[in-house]
Parts: sequence; C-alpha cells; structure tokens
Amino acid sequence: METERRQLYISQMRPVFNKQALFSDESRYYQSPFGAKPGDTVTVRFRTLKNNVDAVYFISGSRREEMKLESTENGFDYYSIDVAVGLDTIHYYFEIRSGKITCYYNKLGVTRELQGYYSFGIVPGFSTPDWAKGAVMYQIYVDRFCNGDPTNDVETGEYCYIGEKTKKAESWDKLPEPMDVRCFYGGDLQGVMDKLDYLQDLGVEVIYLNPIFVSPSNHKYDIQDYDYVDPHFGKIVKDEGELLEDWDTENAHASRYICRVTDKENLEASNQLFVELVEEIHRRGMKIILDGVFNHCGSFNKWLDRERIYENQEGYEKGAFISPDSPYHTFFQFHNEHAWPYNEFYDGWWGHDTLPKLNYEDSPKLTDYILRIAKKWVSPPYNVDGWRLDVAADLGHSQGYNHLFWKEFRRVVKEANPEAIVLAEHYGDCRPWLQGDEWDTVMNYDAFMEPVSWFLTGMEKHSDSFRQDLLGNSDSFIDTMRYRTPNFYEQSLEVAMNQLSNHDHSRFLTRTNGRVGRVGHLGSRAAEENVNKAVLREAVVIQMTWPGAPTLYYGDEAGVCGFTDPDNRRSYPWGKEDQDLIQFHREIIAVHKKYEVLKHGSVKFLYKDYNILGYGRFSRDEHIAVVINNRNEKINVEIPVWEMGISRIRETHMTRVFMTNAISYTSEPVTYPVTAGVLTLQLDPLCGIVLYHREEK
Repeated sequence: METERRQLYISQMRPVFNKQALFSDESRYYQSPFGAKPGDTVTVRFRTLKNNVDAVYFISGSRREEMKLESTENGFDYYSIDVAVGLDTIHYYFEIRSGKITCYYNKLGVTRELQGYYSFGIVPGFSTPDWAKGAVMYQIYVDRFCNGDPTNDVETGEYCYIGEKTKKAESWDKLPEPMDVRCFYGGDLQGVMDKLDYLQDLGVEVIYLNPIFVSPSNHKYDIQDYDYVDPHFGKIVKDEGELLEDWDTENAHASRYICRVTDKENLEASNQLFVELVEEIHRRGMKIILDGVFNHCGSFNKWLDRERIYENQEGYEKGAFISPDSPYHTFFQFHNEHAWPYNEFYDGWWGHDTLPKLNYEDSPKLTDYILRIAKKWVSPPYNVDGWRLDVAADLGHSQGYNHLFWKEFRRVVKEANPEAIVLAEHYGDCRPWLQGDEWDTVMNYDAFMEPVSWFLTGMEKHSDSFRQDLLGNSDSFIDTMRYRTPNFYEQSLEVAMNQLSNHDHSRFLTRTNGRVGRVGHLGSRAAEENVNKAVLREAVVIQMTWPGAPTLYYGDEAGVCGFTDPDNRRSYPWGKEDQDLIQFHREIIAVHKKYEVLKHGSVKFLYKDYNILGYGRFSRDEHIAVVINNRNEKINVEIPVWEMGISRIRETHMTRVFMTNAISYTSEPVTYPVTAGVLTLQLDPLCGIVLYHREEK
C-alpha cells in the first residue's frame, strides 16, 4: 500500500510529459568513444527532462534493454547504456515510457516510423579525416581564378576542339559565351600559388581544384593523360612547333599543341610545379583536394587518341581508336567490332563522343591503371589530401560493380594516405556508398544546397524553375533536412561538402533575383540584375553554422554572379571585388572556426514560421542558436533555447556573436537575457543572427 501511494505521489508531482526535451544523435556527445573500432565498448546516451519519464529502453534488433540514469544537469536527465562493438554495424532506436504514454525516438526524432533506415548507427572502424570535419573549403575552377604565368596560355587557333579552333580570351573580364569550353582565360597553378595569402586571410583551410590533368577543354572533365598536370596549367619549358592556319579538325598538324602536351620536359616540369604548390599549401597548414574524373575520359586521351595526338609520338602506344590491336582496346566498349571502321561507335558519357565512357568490367588493366592513379597523387612527392570523385555512382555498367570498385579505391587510397578524404559527387540516396568502406562523404546537394536555395530564394539550383510554395516554407525545409540527413552517419555528415554554388549550378547570388532561365536566352547581364546580397548573407550564415564542411565557390565571396554552366564560370574579378562582401565572409568564417561546437555539435530545430527558421548547435557545455528572418519586415520571436540543454531554472544569457540584416552586418557582441529557457529577439528584415552560450561550471 505504501509503495502504491508513493508511486501515485510521484506521478502527481511529475511534469507533463515533454517530448521536446527528448534528444539523442550520433555525435560524440551521445556516442562515446566517437568512431569506435571492433572490440570497443560504446556508451550510448539519451536525454529527457528531469524526472519526466519512467524508463528509456535501448532497442537494437532483438535486444531491448532498459537504460540507466547516468547524470542530471540543468534540469535534464541523461540515460546511458554500454554497447559492445563487433564487426557489424549496430542499428538502434529508443523507446520512452512515461505513465501511460509510450513513444519512440530515432533519427527523425519522436516518431512512429521505425523502419531501420532511420535508426541510429555505430559503424565499426569507420572514420573520416579529422582535418576535414567542419573545414572551410574553397573550390577553384583553375582557368578562371588567376593567370599567374602568361607564358603557358592556350593560344587562339592552337588546336581544334569539338569542330572549332581554340580561343584565348581577349580580356580577363570577358563574360563566358554560351559555348565556352574552347575559350581559355589563362588561369593556372601559379595563379593559385600567387593567391594563397588571400585565401588564407579569408580563412580557407582546404583548396579543392577542378580537374588539372592534361585535357583539351577549359573544364578538363575530358582527361587526356591522368599522369600529368596540363602544361597550360603548369609549365611550358619546351614550346616548339608553329601555329598553322591550315589544318584539319583531327589536329593532324596541330604541332604546337602536340609539343606542349606530350613533351616529357613540359609534363615533368608541370608536375614539379604542382609538388611545389602542395608543399606551400601544407606549409601554411592547409589541405588540397583534386578532382578525379574516372567515369569517362576524353576522346583526346592517349588510350583512345581519336584526334591522333599521340599516334606517332615517341614513347606512346597506339590508341584504341587507331588500331584494334591497341593495348587499350578493352578500355572502351565498341559496338561494331566486326565492321569497318570498327571504331565508329563507342559508349560516350551522355552520348557525347568527346567523353568516352571507361569500360572497367571488361578491363582489369584499366582498373589497375586507375587505382594506380588514385594512389599516385595522394602519395609522395605529390601528397594530395584526397579526391573529389566526379559522377561517382555512374562508374561502370552496374551498381554491383561500382560498389566493388569503390571499396578497392578506398582501400588503395587509405593505405597510401590514411588521412586522405574520399568525397563523391552524388545526387539522391547516397547511403549505400556511405557504409564506412567506400566513400567518406558526398557533395551535399540533397541535405544542404537544395533546401537552402528553395527556402531563401524559391529557386531551383540551376535557376531552371521558381517555386513560390517553397520560398520561405520552413516546414518543407525542416522535413527535407529530417528525411535527407539520415542518409549520413555522423562521420560522413561532419565532412559533407556544403555548397551554395559550384561549377555545375547557377551562382547563389544570381538565384536571389528570382530570374528563371539560362544565359543563352536571357543574356549574362540578367544574372546580375536585382540580386540581393542580404539574402546571400543569410545563406552563408546557414552555411557556416550547419553540420559539415562549408565550401565556397571561387568568387562567390567577391559578388560574382552567373546563370548555370557556362555562365557560372566567370573569371574572378581581381581589382573589382566586392570588398564589403569579402569582409563579411572573413568575419563569418572566423565565427565558424572559433567555436568547436559548429564542427562537432548536435543540431536541433528550435523555431519555425513562414520565412523564419531557428535551430541550435550544441554540446553539454556550449550552445549556439541561429535564427533566420527571411521576411522584409521586423519580427519578434521567442526561441526555446532550453531545448539545447540550457537551464530553465536559473536566469542566464546568450551573446550575439554575429548578425547580418538587409543593410549590413556586425560581429559586435550584444548580450540577451534568457528567461525560463526562452530567448526573446526582435529580428531585423533579412536577418541572420548567431548567439552563443557557454555553461558555467
């Protein structure tokens, strides 16, 4: 009888069951040790409001075990359980009981959806490089960044590409044409070297270069020789041959180009310049990532040699286009083997005959070659810090083969350089490749670029459509993040490449004008009209406070505009930069780098309304609240920051460490009181605000 009375008393005294207080995730604060190995014991934690539940159960497969109360802090109870780690991934979720209420918690939060896809996970032995977690990256499209060595420029008429001769841009400020691949501005590795002071002062920690290997295009996604840096990006020490006015489209007489890109002196000198660039980047404490284009190569490639560049060059064997007896014949898939000419039809990426698709399944020799390339560039003397993999999920002719290949690719790269990152371009469900034995992470389109663009601008990432129903739709933004983020385990999430723009999509600043279309029918100037830098600043605040590696596309920080490819590949406006926008980036990057919780902290949505969004990044000791007002008027909001773990019992405060609005921005600190765990703010129009709190011990 006494026991029954006591239980009744406790139930009457217990606060109403509070689902908003429930929390767990895969961060180091709720899984420790983080990045466990087979044989480790991991402590898994779950948070509730103090004295608010009867029991918390850990559920994994057939195991259902009650967790123990580990500690109580700031009005919260923390439950824990020890989990032995073997060789297999452990999936789990939680069951919470409070009186007659039972609910479940997984990556979606409090939910009835208990399919394993949304369970938390522990992947034994899966680790991603610490240097990449939350690292500030900077993508450089080399030809358009900086011309540091005019002597290596591609000359007008130097060779023919896709039916027409190459052109040297008459001015660095020239805007790209609708067909732009054969126009060269002269940017090169020396230009990157010359601007390292600028990048370091900006706060950049990692440089990601679009392809730099020998290639006839300015984008170089049609690689001609994977073993060497293109001398037009590197060094030309031997420059024999004349520019001839009379030569055919197969380049049979393009003698100057042949000399420049096949002569070993030029190739070795270019590789050596790259070694010097990497050494200088590393000397500054920075990292560098290369673009790996392994799904397809170029028709100029020495393996195919459709343009007969290598046919009679010393040290080169016959290409597969030249002879059916070529040692590279199996590198490609031909479709009329018994007819003549046998080489007329071969697989091309998206049907492009200048982008022959590589035929891995039928060629172990090709596989060995690419794996050697993967190892070569992350090893001495080059010591690159990782690969960004172009269209990685499409390599090969089947998904089954793709997974086998990328497992071997990872093994080779990590054996050569355990701290190298393997980062893939991917759209859609990336989870099958992020199981700890293939890719480390992806370019985060689905759970960053797209939802941020829709929420702040209503624009699709190519500027191909406008959706009024998604502009300012915080419900859609939160749902997208909730359902797409579970594609990542925490190891992958912390290194995910979070971009607003890149070489494949319109510039984010252009998207702020709401113009649907492309440069071919709207013209270049339309990309610059009625843009809103305040909305861009809001986006960058999200970028610098969201889980992952915030990655700038060269020139975004300087106010560069542009519709999608090729207009997004304008030259960096040296001497004409938007200096105020650059300073804004310096200051918000400094905020990102100052607070460790922005690299490793948990994330939780705190507030939503039309065109308004609030979320927290937090650990047990540190709390950051980020609030975005994308409206054109002021608004008062009350943010329940207690949901991050801030006490509701005692009065405390949060300090504004950054704020941007429709007019300007500031890093000037301002203190705001937190009463009963709630932060009251008046938000300016087009405002992004970042506030910080550290728990006093």
